[in-house]
Amino acid sequence: MPRPLRVAIVGAGPAGIYAADALLKSEAAAEPGVSIDIFERMPAPFGLIRYGVAPDHPRIKGIITALHQVLDKPQVRLFGNVDYGTDVHLDDLRSFYDAVVFSTGAMADRELKIPGVELDGCLGAADFASWYDGHPDVPRTWDLSAEKVAVLGVGNVALDIARILAKTADELLPTEIPPNVYEGLKANKALEVHVFGRRGPAQAKFSPMELRELDHSPNIEVIVNPEDIDYDEGSIADRRKNKQTDMVAKTLENWAIRDVGDRPHKLFLHFFESPVEVLGEDGKVVGLRTERTELDGTGNVRGTGRTTDWDVQAVYRAVGYLSDELPKLPWDAVSGTVPDEGGRVIQENGEHLASTYVTGWIRRGPVGLIGHTKGDANETVANLLDDFANGRLLDPATPETDAVVAFLEGKGITYTTWEGWYALDAAEKALGEPEGRERVKIVEREDMLRASGAIE
Repeated sequence: MPRPLRVAIVGAGPAGIYAADALLKSEAAAEPGVSIDIFERMPAPFGLIRYGVAPDHPRIKGIITALHQVLDKPQVRLFGNVDYGTDVHLDDLRSFYDAVVFSTGAMADRELKIPGVELDGCLGAADFASWYDGHPDVPRTWDLSAEKVAVLGVGNVALDIARILAKTADELLPTEIPPNVYEGLKANKALEVHVFGRRGPAQAKFSPMELRELDHSPNIEVIVNPEDIDYDEGSIADRRKNKQTDMVAKTLENWAIRDVGDRPHKLFLHFFESPVEVLGEDGKVVGLRTERTELDGTGNVRGTGRTTDWDVQAVYRAVGYLSDELPKLPWDAVSGTVPDEGGRVIQENGEHLASTYVTGWIRRGPVGLIGHTKGDANETVANLLDDFANGRLLDPATPETDAVVAFLEGKGITYTTWEGWYALDAAEKALGEPEGRERVKIVEREDMLRASGAIE
């Protein structure tokens, strides 16, 4: 009787779990069967949903319910707290599995190349999100002494950063934020938050619902300058062909024509302002210089040469995420991705790196919403299965399911399991119960391992 197809997936975020789901729904799952092990460097699964999505977005975190159903399947095992490149290497995985799929996502901030980014107070949006989401590997404190703050970028991450900075700590207390984050936010001095976009309202990358949510807080006054409402032929064409673009533009138009209210925290959305320099004194941020831009007819913009200096004491760069380079895999340093064709990892000589695949942001860069990774996973898995059907996969030396367990235990690696996640989940919910909260996130890695039953 043929053994099941053995697949390792590195990264337990949505991209990796969607790949597992695609394998489970394939013909191979019926005959000869599939056996999937997911490796995750954090003690808990779910990637950016747990450590990148703002805590006041339970709707997006609801995606975890669907991911749960995949990880509940008996053909799937989770090995958490196992770091690829440190605890396990590509050759190790090849000795246990027919194929390896990398879905490691992106957690770092993309570089912004303007003068002054090295100043104290010029901060990364990804770093800030890791702090307020209770990531175990970042500092427990965050300097929130700035009264006026700039956020660079017009995507949903920029909105998350701006919203968290503009809300009060008590507004966020009903969420899962851990105690150190609540205490940090209580000390937040921000009264003005300025979000800057280089182009116009029709080019903003906000989703309509995320944008409208800004206005739901009783403490946040959202302000749009009427002079920033401008469209050229390219912008009008974009609005006609994209309903979401049109909805975003309409929301911004409505905010631009209304009277400014008296909510205590002001959140300004600026368009046609391109950041050119972070201004500093004594090594600290004291301002931001932007150049006014104008539409060129195609929806793109050109500089006008007119600059404005904005009085801010902190600047958050929300210009995109960047993936970490993976050992033993080819790498495109410009895009921060592993070169591929249809999910097959491609070497410098143009040949497929046998039995090795990518999906999600490590494959195509940090663009699109969480749901977009589904189609990505389906394509990658279809090509993996085509290679399997045509005998192109390498034969692992020890494909038995207990071989990898013996390997990890032999190296003394402390790992968490799917059963351990249920225990951690229950512990976090128990922490929230006395306060009437759904959960309180456990932050320290050791505490997560203990709650998961991985250590005493």
